[in-house]
Amino acid sequence: MRYAAVCAAALLLCAGPTATASAESTPSPDPLAGRLDAYWTPARMAAALPADTLKGTETGTPASSAAPAVDGPRPGEYIPPSRSFDGIPQAGTFFWTDAAGTGRTCSGSVVHSPGRDLVLSAGHCLKGYAGTSPKRHLAFVPQYHDSLKPFGIFPVRTDGVYVPQEYYDLGEHAGAAYDFAFAVTDPNQDGTRLEDAVGGVRLLTGTGYYHVPVRMMGYPAGAEKPLECWSWTTRWDSDDPADPGTFPRIACDAFVGGTSGGPMLVPWPGGWAVIGVIGGYHTGGNTPQVSYSAYFGSATRSLYDAAVGGAPPAGPHPSDGF
Repeated sequence: MRYAAVCAAALLLCAGPTATASAESTPSPDPLAGRLDAYWTPARMAAALPADTLKGTETGTPASSAAPAVDGPRPGEYIPPSRSFDGIPQAGTFFWTDAAGTGRTCSGSVVHSPGRDLVLSAGHCLKGYAGTSPKRHLAFVPQYHDSLKPFGIFPVRTDGVYVPQEYYDLGEHAGAAYDFAFAVTDPNQDGTRLEDAVGGVRLLTGTGYYHVPVRMMGYPAGAEKPLECWSWTTRWDSDDPADPGTFPRIACDAFVGGTSGGPMLVPWPGGWAVIGVIGGYHTGGNTPQVSYSAYFGSATRSLYDAAVGGAPPAGPHPSDGF
């Protein structure tokens, strides 16, 4: 009952719209967004496969009896349930096609920025799109559910994907502590900027590992609706040499492929703040019951500053083959 009461109180605190209407002149339609809207039909969106192919694929063997490569719940640990719902405007999913033409998807959330155009996700979701890499129909759909695009579709800008250079240099395992990314978007097919359409959440950095309550969201690939779960985060010190670092850890059931990049939200005056995204250790966790995030510290803030300032994005070395 206490857990339910905390969740209810947090919802009341964060109730109400967070979108802010723009006072600028009437926007012009964006033709690229119109083409992406036509390309991403309900059938193509439903058929998109997860970019995070390993997230949630293990069975959830208790951690004390499992090898470090198999993370999961502790013996007797309570795993809060998740539920499907219609989502919130500030969270959504990316869609794109990979080099073979297969549709892919990963989760993300809109963060406040001066340009009102920024999406936060996981580095392993967007690492193939640095610099001038072909975008291959890459776009963001806020509050996607039931094959709908309630706020339209937002193309990701050329040179608009920001992933830490450390993540490229170290790789997704040795660089797990840098598994976060930002994407700068262009307006939707009506010419509306992303944050003008849906609002945004506050990016928090340097706030520690322990948070309660935490509302985690993500989009399982192929599902009609996103998931949400109320839980709390703790500190996880890696016991896998392949994925070194210290990470926020959260127990929530049923978070599988496609949910990577989904936000870990905490109540914030007037709305929500984000303290992590599904990723980091084992690219977010190998079991559906336990997820992780890279810690949001100075490296995250520096990457945000680079994205909002329009600095040249980092990228892989030519020999890396992204």
